[in-house]
Amino acid sequence: MDIKAVKLSIVKMPLKLPFTTHLGSVTEREAIIVEVEDRNGFIGYGEGVAFSSPWYTEETVNTSYHVLKDFLIPLLNKKGINHPDEAYLLFSTVRRNHMAKAALETALWDLQAKIESLPLSKLIGGTIEAIPAGVVVGNPDLPEALKQIEGYLEQGFQRVKVKISPEDDFQYISEIRKQFPDLPLMADANSAYSLEDVARLKALDEFGLLMIEQPLGYDDIIDHAKLQSQIETAICLDESIVTFDDARKAVELGSCKVINIKIGRVGGMGEAKRIHDYCVSKGISVWAGGMIEFGISRAHNIALASLPGFTIPGDISGSDRYWEEDIIDPEITVHNGMIRIPERPGIGYELNKKRMKEVTVFEERFEF
Repeated sequence: MDIKAVKLSIVKMPLKLPFTTHLGSVTEREAIIVEVEDRNGFIGYGEGVAFSSPWYTEETVNTSYHVLKDFLIPLLNKKGINHPDEAYLLFSTVRRNHMAKAALETALWDLQAKIESLPLSKLIGGTIEAIPAGVVVGNPDLPEALKQIEGYLEQGFQRVKVKISPEDDFQYISEIRKQFPDLPLMADANSAYSLEDVARLKALDEFGLLMIEQPLGYDDIIDHAKLQSQIETAICLDESIVTFDDARKAVELGSCKVINIKIGRVGGMGEAKRIHDYCVSKGISVWAGGMIEFGISRAHNIALASLPGFTIPGDISGSDRYWEEDIIDPEITVHNGMIRIPERPGIGYELNKKRMKEVTVFEERFEF
């Protein structure tokens, strides 16, 4: 890959509606947009999905920017790579900082796909033409949440995820089940429980949930194995799985029956694909998680979810789910509960330069 320059832009936009978990509410989203340009004029796009504060992981927009500018981009400039598959090893000299790594690595995958004139989905081994869309309802107000769910089902969304905590879990899920008895429903706990809550979590078995996501500690694997042996509902691990080895250990210990794969959380498309391939070989279900992303990261998620192991609808919805206007053209749309896989080279979407200019708060270019 003959890279000419890398450009970093920090963008900021308000959400159409607040997104709430027991950890807090998000009303405005910052992200880092990465553009990698080669000497033939191809440009690959990536997106850094760390939040402004370290409530989900230890990374933030500012720390990701620092790692990209002062370590990852200089590494890429000094040593170079021939293919995006080499990026994970190249960046391994920098510990953790997976979201910063993924921001640059995914831009390299988009660039490679454009160089080869292939859709990114095809380059990584995708096999389907459209993916089912799931949606997250992060509203603690039950009547409002019920209205939102009804609206999403009318739009064709094929799976709903709700946020729960020990304060209101049973009543919250029970009321949703009464109104929507056949809804494919999952609950995300964001580490709100401990092993002392086994009976409380076991009580949710009667609701036929697809899964409970990350009920225990955000970095735990062992206690989840103890919990999974005592409840019928499948445990899905999210925050605990930040490397391939985390996934392997969780599967070997019986800590979960499902894994949520987020490209940013695991350090890039290459590692996400490795985890997918391993889970398929072990009979573990996987789905593509979301991070309240802008369109570039969402487009990478669409490509990832085209792999054959993604049998559960992911947290991938249209651009209008969060934004009045996204930063990509065309915007991502959902039709009858499905999102078509783009057929154009790369991620299949271009930057909406007018919108980018409106929402960019800082940018910097690094020549190679």
